[in-house]
Amino acid sequence: MRTTRRVAAALLLLATVGLVIAASSSAAQERPKRREAACSTSVRGSHATANCFNPNPNADRVQLHVECARWWDPDMDARPVEVGPAQHVDLAERCWKEIRKAWVSHHR
Repeated sequence: MRTTRRVAAALLLLATVGLVIAASSSAAQERPKRREAACSTSVRGSHATANCFNPNPNADRVQLHVECARWWDPDMDARPVEVGPAQHVDLAERCWKEIRKAWVSHHR
């Protein structure tokens, strides 16, 4: 009697776990994937550049941000540029001295 109750409890637990996994995987498939342009950044001394290519059917707005290493050197943001489908853009910005980091943001 105890063995059948344990087996039944284990089967119920496995069925519940299976339902949770199936529900989470179907929910993940329903969410649309965010499509952004593929960008790579490079820093050489006080100059930063970003190369972006958009392989997606929708346009994407990209913007290069540069954080300067010196406290007196102002951080810079390039103007946002729209990258259409199958288009390529180059963005550039600089600091007076060294660059701490550079990154690209995406806007819709």
